[in-house]
Parts: sequence; C-alpha cells; structure tokens
Amino acid sequence: MADLPDANDGTRTVTDGYFEREVRLSRESTAAFLRDLADQIESEPRLTISTDEWKIPFEFDEPIEVEVEFVGETHRQLELELEFEWSPPEDELGVS
Repeated sequence: MADLPDANDGTRTVTDGYFEREVRLSRESTAAFLRDLADQIESEPRLTISTDEWKIPFEFDEPIEVEVEFVGETHRQLELELEFEWSPPEDELGVS
C-alpha cells in the first residue's frame, strides 16, 4: 500500500464518483511514497493509495500513460502525471 501522511482518523474507501486530493510532502516522504508505488506497480496490476482518512483500491491495465510537462518561464515547474486505466477483476462474472 502506498501511504500518504494524514492526521485524520477513520478511513473511507473510495470506489466510485469523483475524488481529488493534493498533498505536499518532503523529499524523503515523496521518495518513500514513489518507492511504495513502484513496488505495487511491479508486483501486480493492483494499487492501493491511502491516508488515515481515505483509501483507493484500484486494478489497472497496461499500458500506463506517463505524461511529462515542463514550464520554463518565470515560475519554472515540472509536472509528472501517471494515468492508470481501470481493469475489472478477472474473477468477476457478468451477464450481458
């Protein structure tokens, strides 16, 4: 599980709707989060991103979209975005 620091109690599992959070971390916390995330991506097509307040379990397909954006004007900024497409669990049965 890739954990982000948070001070709230109680965990909400997010599986539908819209959810967005922005978290500011130290270099060390960011590196630890990215290592945990990389370990999950490498081990299986299943992620869980969480804090003490919420968690998002997510099964994904390949390929994973990686976007790199650089703005080199007065306020320089580098943005990295990973996009995972949902993949239903293989053991789910459905009727059409």
